[in-house]
Amino acid sequence: MEAKLTDMLIKSQLIAEISKRFPHLAEKDLAIAVNSIIDQLSHTLANGDRIEIRGFGSFCLHYRPPRRAHNPKTGEKLVTNPKHAAHFKPGKELRDKVNANKHVPIEAMDDSGSDD
Repeated sequence: MEAKLTDMLIKSQLIAEISKRFPHLAEKDLAIAVNSIIDQLSHTLANGDRIEIRGFGSFCLHYRPPRRAHNPKTGEKLVTNPKHAAHFKPGKELRDKVNANKHVPIEAMDDSGSDD
């Protein structure tokens, strides 16, 4: 995938990139597969379970307790509701890949386009 450091990969681009790598697969079928994977990941987290993808990372939920806050516009004091937030922890292989170019200045990476 030829994405620069400042670029963002959206789902349709992911499907298009996979389609380029596997031209024998219909893009419609790839979209169904990607959507199914995302739905399963979402369903697993919504059930409170942990997801681990070896070499990539893991997803889990972190509990956020209620806290005192205020509305900056009105100054009204309030207490937020407790909630769970999705948390991603990258695996070692992903961390190593991301940090492989840490010695190269960002400007140089943008010019060369050599970031995997």
